[in-house]
Amino acid sequence: MMWYETVQMLASKNQDYVLITVLGTRGSTPRDGGTKMVVSQSKSYQTIGGGNLEYKAIEKARELLQKPCSEQKIEKFPLGAKLGQCCGGHATLMFESVINANIDIMLFGAGHVGKALVSILSQLPCRIHWVDNRDNEFPENVAHNVTKIISDSPPDEIATMPANAYFVVMTHNHTLDFSISEAILLRNDARYVGLIGSQTKWKRFQMRFRHKGYKDEFFSSIRCPIGLDDVPGKLPSEVAVSIAAEIIAEYQFDRPNQSHQKTLNWQPLHKDQLQDKDLSASNKQDLHQ
Repeated sequence: MMWYETVQMLASKNQDYVLITVLGTRGSTPRDGGTKMVVSQSKSYQTIGGGNLEYKAIEKARELLQKPCSEQKIEKFPLGAKLGQCCGGHATLMFESVINANIDIMLFGAGHVGKALVSILSQLPCRIHWVDNRDNEFPENVAHNVTKIISDSPPDEIATMPANAYFVVMTHNHTLDFSISEAILLRNDARYVGLIGSQTKWKRFQMRFRHKGYKDEFFSSIRCPIGLDDVPGKLPSEVAVSIAAEIIAEYQFDRPNQSHQKTLNWQPLHKDQLQDKDLSASNKQDLHQ
């Protein structure tokens, strides 16, 4: 498998990876500039020459995979005693990490608003688990980060989600909405719970929760009516935009400040270029002597 095929394969599975490129070489090195390999959390693909250089490169790549955001780094590796390789040259490697979606959203309901919302959410860095008990309501084709789940018992699907997941409840049945909402709250680990409906619907749900013996704290985390008040409108697409905006605001709040995101450090490469120029100048002087 070529490196670009590996990248396509990992991207289709929504897996994080680091692309390692031999950016430059000087002296004797196991592989030439432009050689690439790919590293995921559990496996490495292709090779930049093996040995301790590759081991250290994989180690560095796995460090980048632990970070919440994609990042690029350039590092210089002397192939001497320190790395246990006798080549004696230098290799400059570029590390490009690609951190994919770490946001899981389970959306209940494939009605008009559900379809409009999925079309927006599928363009965001998230995994969408789309649940409905009506097979014919789902579109035939969905984005690669959308999984259709046809279930006779939608509340049972909640147990398949990881902690800190986002839940959006908008089925065609109020009784089902209540059962789903209750099951989500009983997990007590959701990052976001949104319920579509009017203030009247929400008041009825609150009464039902209290009637079942739940305290107000149990259901206080539910957003109902769902969506941002600053984005008005009743059309399915307008409601979907409002809900998507609220979800975006939530996950962006959790992310680290990226306004000063680190970019490539060109210093190692710049030093290599200067040294290569010095060597070239020395060689020219030797020819004239």
